[in-house]
Amino acid sequence: MGGKRTQTDSGSRSSSSFILQDDQEGFSPTSSNALVLVQNAPIVCSYNERIHPMLDAIDKLRSLMVMEEGIQLPTIVVVGDQSSGKSSVLESLAGISLPRGRGICTRVPLVMRLQHHSDPEPELSLEYNGRVEHTDEDNISEDIVNATNLIAGDKKGISDTPLTLLVKKNGVPDLTMVDLPGITRVPVHGQPENIYDQIKDMIMKYIKPEESIILNVLSASTDFSTCESISMSRSVDKTGERTLAVVTKVDMAPEGLLEKVTADDVDIGLGYVCVRNRIRDETFEEARAIADRLFVTDPFLSKIDKSMVGIQVLADKLDQIQAASIARNLPDIVKKINDKLNSYLSEVNKMPKKLSSVTEAMTAVMQIIETSKESLKKILVRGEFDEFPDDKHMHCKARLVEMLNKCSDQLRECNVSDPKSNFLLEEITILEEAKGINLPNFVPRNAFLIVLQGKVKGISSIRIGFVEQVWSYIEDVVLSVLMRNTENYYHVQFSAKRAGHNLIEKMKERSINWMTEIVEMEKLTDYTCNPEYLSEWNRLMTEQETFIQKVLRGAEININVEGIGMVDVGGLRKYSHVLLSQAFDLKMRMTAYWNVVLRRLIDIMGLHLQLSVSNLVNKEMEMEIMNELLGPNHGGGIEWMLEEPPSMAVKRPKLIKSIKKLKESKEVVCKIMDDRFTYADYLV
Repeated sequence: MGGKRTQTDSGSRSSSSFILQDDQEGFSPTSSNALVLVQNAPIVCSYNERIHPMLDAIDKLRSLMVMEEGIQLPTIVVVGDQSSGKSSVLESLAGISLPRGRGICTRVPLVMRLQHHSDPEPELSLEYNGRVEHTDEDNISEDIVNATNLIAGDKKGISDTPLTLLVKKNGVPDLTMVDLPGITRVPVHGQPENIYDQIKDMIMKYIKPEESIILNVLSASTDFSTCESISMSRSVDKTGERTLAVVTKVDMAPEGLLEKVTADDVDIGLGYVCVRNRIRDETFEEARAIADRLFVTDPFLSKIDKSMVGIQVLADKLDQIQAASIARNLPDIVKKINDKLNSYLSEVNKMPKKLSSVTEAMTAVMQIIETSKESLKKILVRGEFDEFPDDKHMHCKARLVEMLNKCSDQLRECNVSDPKSNFLLEEITILEEAKGINLPNFVPRNAFLIVLQGKVKGISSIRIGFVEQVWSYIEDVVLSVLMRNTENYYHVQFSAKRAGHNLIEKMKERSINWMTEIVEMEKLTDYTCNPEYLSEWNRLMTEQETFIQKVLRGAEININVEGIGMVDVGGLRKYSHVLLSQAFDLKMRMTAYWNVVLRRLIDIMGLHLQLSVSNLVNKEMEMEIMNELLGPNHGGGIEWMLEEPPSMAVKRPKLIKSIKKLKESKEVVCKIMDDRFTYADYLV
């Protein structure tokens, strides 16, 4: 072999670490972002001692299952088509026998943790489903099969639940790899019809994270460009900067292999390593010796650069790739752990305290009511909206003023408020029916009341509509505030919602009754002490005689009346001067008085609205909610608060579990960061 190997001492982490000093053509990255492997000598003596704690830390994080929190770890993911020789490659790296056979041998993600240790006696164990089983080299293959059957069933289906194999053995490289099921398109008996899709989804899940290193196992006899595993890896690693290819079964198709691995038509950024795996009953030592001879004596394989052949080269490349990946990603992992931990702690702190007594529950209810009252005072009474700066729907005073102004416009623009409509004709008709044995130059009071009652009746629907619109809006606001403040107590939320709805219904009914009473008062009699009535009536009456003379002369069909506008008088010529004079007087009295009535109604509605809202917030709401919680019909709400809502009961322990996991993870990485490792230490 062209490279010079520097063997580590017995106290180092791996006896397989060495330095490649000649050009590593198949291993050179294809882009500036690719991982660059260490090639210079100064790092050799300290390499294993410094990388040891980082490898251990990543394994500890993996065992803590920190990946469940969305924190990806540097992982060597082994992929390949079925029967590509994946298991044989892993056997050669670990020095143990793995399950073999026809079809899918790997049916679950097999996390292989290889650790060099100086004890000549190997230590092997399997971890899955929260249990640890110790085994040995003679039984490991059978035990893996049994564990796989417990995880994925005893048929031929697959499962995404991982099985961890820990191998502590003298001379193995310090590596952690995840072996995934081999890719197959045609399901065999006992496999689901969508076995290909299941395997593809599993592979994509593992190789998609940027932190993953893809170890793509290819058979020498296949066309690399059509390999399914190459297609999958290229879909997530287009430049190949985190993909390393292992070419197996080189003794079966040696011719043309040199051209395939040097041309690199499929963008393998971390290069190729060609291996000849153990077959049949060969020992690992025998297989290694046969492979060494093969790469020297075979006329085709001997031409491949020695930095691209052999299990030893593969082990060392994986060691260094893994070390560089960990060093590069470790600062980001630390940041993500801290960010997640702080986020979860903040979320837990925002959650309500778990209540343990009725006293605590009552205190919580009073706090909810006080908080809600203060919010409603701000937005409904004082017109402040700092709690909802961007939600204009909750800028309540402005919205209520808009509703009141709209109601005022509707009252003034409706047909009964239009003085030009049927000018004097309605008044003449009513005067004709209200006439009596009395002096002719007096307007009968009952005629005035008849006109007034008709107008008041004509605007009744507008006022009732205003009341319903206002209370519907207030209900929406009140329930929004109550729901926000009771979201952590879903039993109380139901009671608060019911109480809020019932209270608004009562307030609305009270307002409608009050409005009906006001309408009845206006219909009952005519009264005002407002001096504007007389001044307006006197102003309007100044043109009475002029108007009547124009009508009786018949020279004009339309006449402009001061304070009224242009009116049609064509139908008035047939009436007498006395009747026209009375009708004009009645019209102007009603016009002047109607302006007073409308202003009075708007003012009273505005005052009533403010008083009702104030009573709602300061008096009614607290009593209604407490009655709802403690009353005989819907009682039990206080005791119910002792029960957490289902979502909270699930969320709280889950967060606490995640916080515990992240705190342990933080302790693990803090020990490493204290040693001030930098990624630059592992790069050229």
